[in-house]
Amino acid sequence: MEEIESQAMRLPESERATLAGRLLESLPAVLFEEDLGVAEAMRRDEEMDRDPSAGITLEELKASLGR
Repeated sequence: MEEIESQAMRLPESERATLAGRLLESLPAVLFEEDLGVAEAMRRDEEMDRDPSAGITLEELKASLGR
């Protein structure tokens, strides 16, 4: 495993990101509602379903981040 990690770390950033994504996709999803992050995401998703105007667009987010 150390050899594979060493080889992966020598890849360009974009290829490491692709590899990381593929590895993550190969794992089973393990989410629990007790996880505060998941619970918060679910709460926000329900909020957006009730009132879509409560959110902001991607363009608004980018503008607020100065991008």
